[in-house]
Amino acid sequence: MGFSNMIGKYHLVRTIGEGTFAKIKLAINTINGEKVAIKIIDKHMIKQNNLIYQVKREIRAMKLLNHPNIVQIHEVIGTKTKIYIVMEYVPGGPLSDQMSYLTRLEEKEARKYFQQFIDAVGHCHSKGVYHRDLKPQNLLLDGKGNIKVSDFGLSTLAKASSLLSTTCGSPSYVSPELLSQKGYEGEAADIWSCGIYRAKCMFPRWFTEDQKKLISRILDPNPKTRITIAEIIEDEWFQMEPVVRVESKQHNGKDDRYTTFNVIKETEGGYDVDERPNFINAFRLIAMSHDLDLSRLFEEEDMEKEKITLGSKHTIDETIEKIKAAAEHVRLSAERIDKCKLQIHPSKMIKASNSYIDLTAQVVELAPNHCAIEITKSEGELRLYKQFCKSLSSMLTKEERCLKKTCKMQKLDEDQQD
Repeated sequence: MGFSNMIGKYHLVRTIGEGTFAKIKLAINTINGEKVAIKIIDKHMIKQNNLIYQVKREIRAMKLLNHPNIVQIHEVIGTKTKIYIVMEYVPGGPLSDQMSYLTRLEEKEARKYFQQFIDAVGHCHSKGVYHRDLKPQNLLLDGKGNIKVSDFGLSTLAKASSLLSTTCGSPSYVSPELLSQKGYEGEAADIWSCGIYRAKCMFPRWFTEDQKKLISRILDPNPKTRITIAEIIEDEWFQMEPVVRVESKQHNGKDDRYTTFNVIKETEGGYDVDERPNFINAFRLIAMSHDLDLSRLFEEEDMEKEKITLGSKHTIDETIEKIKAAAEHVRLSAERIDKCKLQIHPSKMIKASNSYIDLTAQVVELAPNHCAIEITKSEGELRLYKQFCKSLSSMLTKEERCLKKTCKMQKLDEDQQD
């Protein structure tokens, strides 16, 4: 075993995952032979991309969690340039892989997955932790076919008498209220994602009425009437068979006050990580996520690739017309590729000025009158990209303000008539 293949007591075997800022390697604990997954993060990249706050928030959240259906973290090893997060190795891969090649799951197996999933999410909520990025890609399967919830990179902690406001997550799985920019309840938003997709859906012919009813209650666009975790557990279909629970490993943490706030310290050389062997940490793949916090849109300098997600309280067709109008407003041309996707190019006038931009706008229907718009700049000028995003954002919010004003005027007229 060469030095380059050893991190502490762990022998690095091979790369099993790779993202923009991190790699995940399969490793062997040379003391007990246990397989582990080690995520390797570059300290400089964390600082350069302003991820330190999200890292600290994730540490606070994951330190509270200890559940057999949630991926556990064993320890953190820090060097001058790298952070090594030693995690539980889950060999079965994401549930999304299984869903990609199976036509359907047996009802008993589907119920077991769902029960374990809800049990894990309920544990998170009982500890005041909201995941905010629940999707099949973040549900891993262990060697015995049990669910393991992973990737708490976008998680947050409950705040007393305060709604959450950060719009984040993956467009196909976020609840409508996340896009309203008026604040939302983390628990209700997570429950929507447990339905895994969108409100307006076609049920396969083999779905029972009980299954359809449960999913419809999960995908209720109104968070105030959406089913709760407690109500899901009491559901008749959920209770047809007992919950299959696996043995929970003992939590390795000691002093919560220390590990929560003093794990990462900024120094002249970067960030120091607490290397005490009993510390449990959780950076949890955040550096590899492609659906991070959306609030940085107009703060980034010119980069080759940019992405942002906006919310629309319109149908898909109405939303696409808004995109076309916003493009025309900044002298761009929007061409519809398919039902939900548009390619945006410079108009002839902009081409004459030697400016170039290549954008795509993907529209995802969350509910009949709620859509998410994912805008991606593949290449070209950041200035044109920002102009288009600002134009579209203005059009999406302007009509809502006008509608509210009209409603107020109508109410005033009615009062005067009375």
